[in-house]
Amino acid sequence: MPGRPRRALVTGMAVRYVGDGPNCYADALTMVLGPAGPGPAAIEVLTGSPYGLSLHGPDLPIFCPSGWTPEIGIAAALDLLGWTCERTSGSVDEAVARIARATPTDPVVTGPLEMGLLPHHPSLGQAIGTEHYFVVLGLEGDVVRMHDPRGFPYATLPLDSLLAAWQTDAFVYPVEPFITRSRFRRVREVDLATALRDSLPAAVRWLVGPDAASTAERIARIVEDGLTDSQYKYLVEYTVSGGAGRLGDAAVLLAEIGCAGPARVLEHQARLVGALQHPLMAGDRAAAAALWRELAPTYPRLRDELSLVLREGPAVPVPF
Repeated sequence: MPGRPRRALVTGMAVRYVGDGPNCYADALTMVLGPAGPGPAAIEVLTGSPYGLSLHGPDLPIFCPSGWTPEIGIAAALDLLGWTCERTSGSVDEAVARIARATPTDPVVTGPLEMGLLPHHPSLGQAIGTEHYFVVLGLEGDVVRMHDPRGFPYATLPLDSLLAAWQTDAFVYPVEPFITRSRFRRVREVDLATALRDSLPAAVRWLVGPDAASTAERIARIVEDGLTDSQYKYLVEYTVSGGAGRLGDAAVLLAEIGCAGPARVLEHQARLVGALQHPLMAGDRAAAAALWRELAPTYPRLRDELSLVLREGPAVPVPF
């Protein structure tokens, strides 16, 4: 339930993190689903993104499962919540026509776009391989008006600049260009607890894919050898904060549906990932590498705890 404080009764978490975070697609979906949606934290967890660790390209760490993409996650979350929408991709003419029809009461979720090529974002100006989503409110002449969840409500952007950032060829995973989603509607009534329980088999499948534990060890060696500027920037400005936030939200939400074992592991992961920020900023390679190595065995542990819940069922859930 959006806006309602959540209790972490079995995880022992004193307070749940609420604040800035790189959750653009979850924030965008929250805007268009409105009061009927569960809020960005729950959407993020339902996408499956917290359940794994991978390297984008050869050496860019990200706290998401191998093979997972935001497009896969968005489709999963909407389906689990009982929502559908109209999705288009590939055609620039159709994309422009779709956003031209957007209004504040019938908006269009747009993305992924290359964040670095969006000129209203400070201090970028070049492709950085990071996807971004926002909500288009309308097209006024050749100017797009939007809610950008990165902190820019009612922002404007020249249409040509939007199209340039919408090519998607800078990403390390394949994705169609010019994706839009609009006309969101609910086709099934699904409460959040049910959606979360229904998401657990997919969580286990993500965790039995390519070995996240060995990936954590590989990242530890990368850190010990010294990060490149792009690796450092990506970790300290995006990956660590996003990963810790998603893991913490997953811990609280699974605790509330009685999944005590997985919640404890997720909280432990959140603490380890959040603790990476200071040693990375301070250049303490040894401390950062040690945290990555401590993180490694938590992934098979989380898989086992989730598998146990699927076999035996959760405990009595905490009411929402």
